[in-house]
Amino acid sequence: MEWLNLSVRWVHMITGVAWIGASFYFVWLENNLNRVNPKSGLAGDLWAIHGGGIYHLEKYKLAPPTMPDNLHWFKWEAYFTWMSGIALLCVVFYWNPTLYLLAPGSSLSGPEGVLLGIGSLFAGWFIYSFLCDSALGKRPALLGFILFVLLIAAAYGFSKVFSGRGAYLHVGAVIGTIMVGNVFRIIMPAQRALVAAIAENRTPDPALPAKGLLRSRHNNYFTLPVLFIMISNHFPSTYGSQYNWLILAGIAVAAVLVRHYFNTRHNSQKYAWTLPVGALAMICLAYVTGPKPVAEVAKAPAAIEYQPLPETALGGGLKPAAPAAPAAEPAPAQATIDFDKVHGVIQERCAVCHSAKPTSPLFSTAPAGVMFDTPAQIQQQAARIQAQAVASQIMPLGNITQMTQQERDLIGTWINQGARTN
Repeated sequence: MEWLNLSVRWVHMITGVAWIGASFYFVWLENNLNRVNPKSGLAGDLWAIHGGGIYHLEKYKLAPPTMPDNLHWFKWEAYFTWMSGIALLCVVFYWNPTLYLLAPGSSLSGPEGVLLGIGSLFAGWFIYSFLCDSALGKRPALLGFILFVLLIAAAYGFSKVFSGRGAYLHVGAVIGTIMVGNVFRIIMPAQRALVAAIAENRTPDPALPAKGLLRSRHNNYFTLPVLFIMISNHFPSTYGSQYNWLILAGIAVAAVLVRHYFNTRHNSQKYAWTLPVGALAMICLAYVTGPKPVAEVAKAPAAIEYQPLPETALGGGLKPAAPAAPAAEPAPAQATIDFDKVHGVIQERCAVCHSAKPTSPLFSTAPAGVMFDTPAQIQQQAARIQAQAVASQIMPLGNITQMTQQERDLIGTWINQGARTN
């Protein structure tokens, strides 16, 4: 499964780079055409140098009088990016939805979560297409705002039933489906109609290419938010936050501002302010999502309870390990946390996967090479444990080892006290 994940993810990245690179290039090309006194029938031209050669590109207002022998089309980059993305959703989230897709305590069953995920992709496309074809299509700023609100509303809804990663990746999948829908349903038919009209010696309908160009620009503005979502699983302070949907909204706004600057800078620098504003937005997000100090264990509640794990946990066949140290009363406020208690929690809740020899059948090696077999390894990974098990609580995955809030607080307090092992 890990090699299948790697292969599909690699294909997705390669085709995505090709698609987004082509999108960026053609928008840049459109924006930088020399439209001053163009030749008859041309909208403009452009001279460029790259790879040791000089290129001269010309754009026709609609089309040349006759079609060239070789006409290059750009479509398979988009199609393969979407198909590999769907395959990746299946491998990562739908194969075992209770592990990666659903949030702990989600009201949905595994099949219900999968159906919701798949259904949201097609619902997103039809809602987007309906809005674009409505009167809103003539008011791009208002249309963009409404689409933004709807996507963030989807992110909020996903966050209530999906894991943070699952919510983010499904928002990205909705946007990706909209983008490939634009290529398949709007841009390619417009281009085929244009080529057919020339072949039949008819005057092409200018409305269809104009519509295709508009949808292509929509795709261009979608690209940076989608790229962030593609890498977001490396940053638990975003998707693992209680307010992950708001963080996604903030990053999306910053990304669109940056994209707008690069789309308009050929005309003037009046949108240069969007770059520092986008940078300031990222700094603010970094500040508000920073980990807060974990409160000391104030009162001494009942001893930490190790709830027995079902034998089907982590994919089946996993026997719950005995605590490395006996459960004892938590230390009172301000008291130094005994490492033996922390060690017992980590061995019970974390080391089933993060070990040189994982007892979980899901892993043959420790995920990301992180191991908690020795006190030194635990101490070395204290910052990562704080970020993923205490602050964002995205680990253990789906909380399948049933780590309690009391145990998270115990670990967090130990880390705040210096993560001492003696």
